[in-house]
Amino acid sequence: MGIMAQREAFGTALLEYGSHAPNVVVLDADTSSSTLSKYFAEAFPERFYNVGIAEPCLVDVAVGLALGGFTPFINAFSALLSLRALEQIRTCVSYANVNVKIAAGYAGLSDYKDGPTHHSLIDIGIMRMLPGMTVIVPADEHEIKAWVPVIAEHQGPVFLRLSRSGSESVHPTIPEVEIGKGFQLRHGSDVSIITAGLMVARSLRAAEALLKEGIQAGVIEMSSIKPIDESLILQAAHQTGALVTAEEHSIIGGLGSAVAEVVTAHHPVPVERVGIHDIFARTGPDLDTLMDAFGLSVEDICKACRKVIHRKGNAGG
Repeated sequence: MGIMAQREAFGTALLEYGSHAPNVVVLDADTSSSTLSKYFAEAFPERFYNVGIAEPCLVDVAVGLALGGFTPFINAFSALLSLRALEQIRTCVSYANVNVKIAAGYAGLSDYKDGPTHHSLIDIGIMRMLPGMTVIVPADEHEIKAWVPVIAEHQGPVFLRLSRSGSESVHPTIPEVEIGKGFQLRHGSDVSIITAGLMVARSLRAAEALLKEGIQAGVIEMSSIKPIDESLILQAAHQTGALVTAEEHSIIGGLGSAVAEVVTAHHPVPVERVGIHDIFARTGPDLDTLMDAFGLSVEDICKACRKVIHRKGNAGG
């Protein structure tokens, strides 16, 4: 599996799509060299706006452009967009149902050098609570290239969560993506792992490791976290009777919570959540070390699978 930085894939995809869509405009909060929206800026300076280090203003300028008929993509760090600019996103974008696309970079633990203030581990929970907000968490560069045109052509606000880091390719080619639909990447009969973002590749590796123990683990990628693919979740619940969620996010409010809400309402089965456990992660030497240290390792996923299968057995499933 190859590795490409998600920000590199996004910057390239935005430039490519924007070259054929003159209504697309791009805004940044003085981080274009980090988010790589600079690719678009260099090609189309008349359609690029550097608002400066002022994320709330970034959102409001984008709202004005959207109301003027443009399709704005705003770019900044996810931690700052989901916190500093939350009031503007809630009131001016979500409440008003304005067609603004939020490209939230450096998400999860990927800004590992800058520590807890720049880690973005509650952004999915915040954004999925906003009425009308679509939340997308792609796994690799191929999927990002697929999502950019879909997001641009969707009418309504979208939160696109992007990592700073390289992500292993889990799709051999550019897949067909659809808002509200997940991917069944691997079939299994004992447990289903539902995952998103950088944790997809780790979940696939966990499934391979479990196979050596005789455990058949299915893997579902849920890049569309809101709206979520309820039918695919319930299909997995019926087929395996045991679910594990794996995300680079707090276990509170994110993918794990969304999956638990679905099965609790429609088909209760044991669920184990792999994620950050209600703590602030510290600064680390690199992303992989940090993810492993705070409960997101391949072995952590395997442990959760063994535990949920045991729970299923005790429940007579």
